[in-house]
Amino acid sequence: MTPSLTLALLLGLTALAYHLGRRRAFTVAGGRVNRLHSLPGYYGLHAALWCALPALALFLIWISLEGGLLTRLVIAGLPEALREQPPAQLALLLNDIRNVVAGSVEPAAARPEVAAAAARYLDLRAGAGYGLAVLVTLLGLAGLHHAWRRVTPGFRARNHVEQAGMWFLIACASVAILTTVGIVLSVLFESLLFFRKVPVTDFLFGLDWSPQTAMRADQAGASGSFGMVPLFTGTLLISAIALLVAVPLGLMSALYLSEYAPPRVRTWGKPLLEVLAGIPTVVYGFFAALTVAPFIRELGTAIGLEVASESALAAGLVMGIMIIPFVSSLSDDVINAVPQAMRDGSYALGATRSETIRQVVLPAALPGIVGSVLLAASRAIGETMIVVMAAGLSANLTANPLDSVTTVTVQIVTLLVGDQEFDSPKTLASFALGLVLFVVTLLLNIVALHVVRKYREQYE
Repeated sequence: MTPSLTLALLLGLTALAYHLGRRRAFTVAGGRVNRLHSLPGYYGLHAALWCALPALALFLIWISLEGGLLTRLVIAGLPEALREQPPAQLALLLNDIRNVVAGSVEPAAARPEVAAAAARYLDLRAGAGYGLAVLVTLLGLAGLHHAWRRVTPGFRARNHVEQAGMWFLIACASVAILTTVGIVLSVLFESLLFFRKVPVTDFLFGLDWSPQTAMRADQAGASGSFGMVPLFTGTLLISAIALLVAVPLGLMSALYLSEYAPPRVRTWGKPLLEVLAGIPTVVYGFFAALTVAPFIRELGTAIGLEVASESALAAGLVMGIMIIPFVSSLSDDVINAVPQAMRDGSYALGATRSETIRQVVLPAALPGIVGSVLLAASRAIGETMIVVMAAGLSANLTANPLDSVTTVTVQIVTLLVGDQEFDSPKTLASFALGLVLFVVTLLLNIVALHVVRKYREQYE
């Protein structure tokens, strides 16, 4: 029996448990619902939870362990000569068996031992599927019986159901926390492996980025340089240009839409402005590479400036247009959230609309505006496609926006593609870059949180 059919069986059993638990509550109350501590539906939910949760836990545990257990059983059934071959050869044999099991290769076209092992794997999987269905059914019935016996007029079914809901919400929240911890630890461990091969000082303060390393001991001229300063310089340069474009335009747009625009203009203007956030970044990359970059190069040539074919200015301008909605939309919501009483009080003291905006509305909305700018900055720092297509891959240490630069995220993508070994310094450097980028982003969030708390206390 397939896992999907087992789940369907469990779902049907759960629905039956709900119905029986609800009917049991009516029966023990003699048809008088007011004699029950909880509504009949809570007794049905309690029975359904006891039926579903233990059986579902068993199902998930089996699904997670099934592949490994069946593979070990298949390996144990192979001839001794095949079991004792080198790990690489055994892995190739297992891959052939999986191809036959998946139907990618016909059993007649495979070697006899591979076809026999695949047939054994299918038999084991089929038997395990039926066994799992039986165990899930029995465990579900046992849970239903336990819940059935507990149904009495004084049983606090609602409390138990709500407590189960609370634990479910805690589990959902824990998933996000554990995922974050897992990401940090995985990046940290790989970064430590990198720092064993490359000194931390050379990585943090090196001025040359050339991650090409020798693949053989007799190969020369590819020792590798892993100084990250050019990468972070390029990241900060492009992000600064993007913020110089997005913050003024986005903030002014938010002020107009929230304070000056008629309702009709606001109704149409805000959704049209937010469309910019839905355009794929590859489209922005094409626009930057085919329109903006040539225009900047021709304009620079006309006034006597030397402009690279791929420049930080082109990437920063287009990226700034892309992140305008992040500033304008959030700032608009924050400005509208400022109480009207604060505006009315300012008008009552004789202030004009512009004075009210400058001295009352903006200071009160400053924490939210800082949050929108931080979100836009994070989006700019993490952008990859526009930089690849408009700024290039050259790790130049320069503050000239007309030169070609690259960013941390672009180099992470570049280092993780190709046929290099995973434990080579070239590959591990991507994890070190990710770790430093994570720390920098965390510091930015801490600074923004400090600013938000300071001004929130001042204006609340």
